[in-house]
Amino acid sequence: MARNATGSTGGGTGIAVPERLLAEATRLFAEQGYDRTSVQEIVEAAGVTKGALYHYFGSKDDLLHEIYGRVLRLQTERLDAIAAGDGGVRERLAEAAADVVVTSIQNLDDTKIFFRSMHQLSPEKQKAVRAERRRYHEKFRSLVEEGQREGHFRADLRPDLVVDFFFGSVHHLGTWYREDGPLSAEQVATEFSDLLLHSVRRH
Repeated sequence: MARNATGSTGGGTGIAVPERLLAEATRLFAEQGYDRTSVQEIVEAAGVTKGALYHYFGSKDDLLHEIYGRVLRLQTERLDAIAAGDGGVRERLAEAAADVVVTSIQNLDDTKIFFRSMHQLSPEKQKAVRAERRRYHEKFRSLVEEGQREGHFRADLRPDLVVDFFFGSVHHLGTWYREDGPLSAEQVATEFSDLLLHSVRRH
């Protein structure tokens, strides 16, 4: 994301222009939908000009791509750190599974907007997003494979299906999880992680 020394903040808010644009775009996309939100509405809500938007983001779908991209980058960085940790593979897989649930819930609007509107991205951006997600899933899968090689996890399971099954549940969070509901993000994360580990471990 490009920034310069003089154009990174504005309007007296103390919040950088790209972050203001992303925050208002996220709010508007969530409230009225990506396709029903105009660039003009976004810049007016952020208190900037169209020129400022196009300085940081080349188009409206760049905003949509970045809304999801920032969450995926966070999750990828955290997964890389967890996977490279010193703990056993069972502990690292459990931590990775819990982490993606917590970070998904903490950024639920972002992920809901994206999955609802991904088809409206340009083909090039859709391809890029799929590649980014594939890298994340492959890193997660490598933990399952490591556990199989070490004899901790069931050898009869296909690691790619384990990953697809787990992330199908994670991506479904936006359809039912509520911040004011009976379960915290950490409680859901613990249960999801326990279910995954129970399903893959050798009995």
